[in-house]
Amino acid sequence: MKSEKSKMLSGQLYNASDAELVKERNYVRTLLFEFNHTSPDEAEKRKELIQRLICAKGSFAIEPPFYCDYGYNIEVGDNFYANFGCVILDVNTVQIGRNALLAPYVQIYTATHPTDPAQRLTGREFAKPIVIGDNVWIGGGAIICPGVTVGSDVTIGAGSVVTKDLPDGVIAAGNPCKVIRSARQ
Repeated sequence: MKSEKSKMLSGQLYNASDAELVKERNYVRTLLFEFNHTSPDEAEKRKELIQRLICAKGSFAIEPPFYCDYGYNIEVGDNFYANFGCVILDVNTVQIGRNALLAPYVQIYTATHPTDPAQRLTGREFAKPIVIGDNVWIGGGAIICPGVTVGSDVTIGAGSVVTKDLPDGVIAAGNPCKVIRSARQ
């Protein structure tokens, strides 16, 4: 029998109230509370706390406040930067490439719920992975929805809601987010 955690990570319906998952989220919330209440001169303490949560492949900086569900499902490449108020609901994997910049209040959601009301009322939910390529800049307040892949060399305009995959080398914006033009024009 699969655990609720293994169902969660495989994209199946799972029970988010499972004791193991609740314990893991509470651990993360405790670390994030400490991270989010550090003073501006405690950069090393912040880095140490975040390294206990996410997999960072190289240099990175995350400004508080920052929020996530589990942390261990987040992988960021070298030279990653997340500005104030970033939320990553990492119920499934979030892979972010090198040189990615997140403006203030970017939200990345892998978590979703059934659209059938009867199924939704059971309290079960599921998640879809998100992949963001190299050299991506995501504008302030943008939302990346479950299951989306953002290519490399992409700029996403502020306030955009990304509901579908974006190819490499484009500028995209809007709600829903659409490709506006090539990034190299």
